[in-house]
Amino acid sequence: MMNEKNDLTQGSVGKNLLLFAMPYLLSCFMQTFYGLADLFVVGLYNGSETTTAVSVGSQVMHMLTVVIVGFAMGTTVRIGRGVGAKDERAVTETVGTSIVFFACFAVGITAVLLLCTGSITKVMLTPAEAVAETRIYLAVCFAGIPFITAYNVISSIFRGLGDSGRPMYFVGIACVVNIALDFVFIGGCGLGAAGAALGTVCGQAVSVAVALVMMRVRDLGIHIGRKDIRAGRDTLSQILKVGAPIALQDGMIQIAFIVITVIANSRGLIASAAVGIVEKLIGFMFLVPSAFLSAISTITAQNMGANKPQRARTSLYYGLAITVGWGCLCAAYNQFLPHTLVGLFTRDAVVLAAGSEYLRSYAFDCVFAAMHFCFSGYFCGDQKSMISFIHNIAAILLVRIPGAWLASALWPDTLYPMGWAAPLGSLLSALICIGFYAYYRRREREA
Repeated sequence: MMNEKNDLTQGSVGKNLLLFAMPYLLSCFMQTFYGLADLFVVGLYNGSETTTAVSVGSQVMHMLTVVIVGFAMGTTVRIGRGVGAKDERAVTETVGTSIVFFACFAVGITAVLLLCTGSITKVMLTPAEAVAETRIYLAVCFAGIPFITAYNVISSIFRGLGDSGRPMYFVGIACVVNIALDFVFIGGCGLGAAGAALGTVCGQAVSVAVALVMMRVRDLGIHIGRKDIRAGRDTLSQILKVGAPIALQDGMIQIAFIVITVIANSRGLIASAAVGIVEKLIGFMFLVPSAFLSAISTITAQNMGANKPQRARTSLYYGLAITVGWGCLCAAYNQFLPHTLVGLFTRDAVVLAAGSEYLRSYAFDCVFAAMHFCFSGYFCGDQKSMISFIHNIAAILLVRIPGAWLASALWPDTLYPMGWAAPLGSLLSALICIGFYAYYRRREREA
């Protein structure tokens, strides 16, 4: 019998949304925090070449992680629909298939990336002084991919079951272990970038071990035996139908960020530093819509599985109200006080001025991105993740990259116009989402 405690098809939609989103938000915050902690500890004990190595390597690992999370979203949605339909067999088949698929994926991608470490370092245009440590950092992190994959798949299973609390505990454990081992490996043992990578991998490994123990000793409402751990072709197809477009889309988004970073780098050190700082700040502001994307997708999946589409739509409306409100606050604050945030990361007056003008325009992305994040969560939960892929790729190829390049060419003395490329791209995404939503609502009414 599936656990009724995490049934998102009953009770207040708004309450369910908030109770699910808050732990996920804290999880995202902790992940971001311990990523910054690596750079902080490395900076305490090492020079700029080691800091650069960790910065470049963590960018590569972040791209890989979001791709894994994208694929794992297929597991979350498939399980959510099974929970909503009270179909325990579908849930166990999804869990079993996910275990087999992601185990093979982790082994395969680990082997490939370990062979390509040198090539990846070159593609990232790593400064010569940091090449050796970047390769070591990546090699250690690539060896730990099975743990990173396992953590994200286990978390996707819990979230599909309607439980976002336990994944938060897993992240917390990884965070504490990682930061503690950073001081041991980097400060005590003097391992530099390799120590930062070891701390990250060990943190993930301990987190996975705790998660596996919890899965055995706590009642999840489902029972997985050895016979269930096998790949079902139809089930795998359903997982990939949702997960593959999200993984590809998220990978393309990360590539777009790298391209925009390269455009900024071409403008010199001041622009490069300013854009890098603002990207970190925007990442923090986006934690809220990211959390609600996950919450809306899970609630939608369960309620679509239970044939309660109105509850799914209500979760979308609540999510839009909360995240757009948050986005408006962020945009308004950064029209008047952007220097208070940029100043947290630099004392250079020129970088502070450039970053503030860039953040002033970029901050409007918090409003429009909130809209398409919520719609993406809804479409993914309804197994229409291809829409999310379409609007993101359209925004990247038609607005974000060409807009950033054009603004950089036409206004070389200011970052303010370049900052508009992101919100205008998100505005296009939001309009595409609204169009698809209106189209499907009209089809439902005519049916």
